[in-house]
Amino acid sequence: MSEPGPALAGVSSRMSRQRRRDTQPEVLLRRALHRRGHRFRVDTALPGMSRRRSDILFTKKRVAVFVDGCFWHSCPEHATFPRNNEQWWQDKLRRNVERDRETDTHLRSLGWTPVRVWEHVPVDDAVEIVEIALDSANGSDLRHRR
Repeated sequence: MSEPGPALAGVSSRMSRQRRRDTQPEVLLRRALHRRGHRFRVDTALPGMSRRRSDILFTKKRVAVFVDGCFWHSCPEHATFPRNNEQWWQDKLRRNVERDRETDTHLRSLGWTPVRVWEHVPVDDAVEIVEIALDSANGSDLRHRR
């Protein structure tokens, strides 16, 4: 993958300041899950993938939650693609999506359940998605959920 050109110095500087953790959608989801009694780890390295991290990790249930940003992970509804240095950005964003799929496959091979939630999903819906995965990982009957 080629490096961005000098014309993108300002863009590169702005992008480097983008939060990698504790984004508003992540924090809202964590607070809602915590209020419902769930306990978890935050920004934790994945098993067998020390350079990759989950946003929320339920170690006992073996569920890894990722709150994916629409831009960085190419949301089918809200993805945008910069026009400057277009090929570099296409390659970068495509590789992000490939890395997500590799991570999901790796986690499944270890018996973990990866859960991906788009940043634009309402927090109540995101909680529901996570709780369904937790219930499934636990083998419990979904009718007994809160």
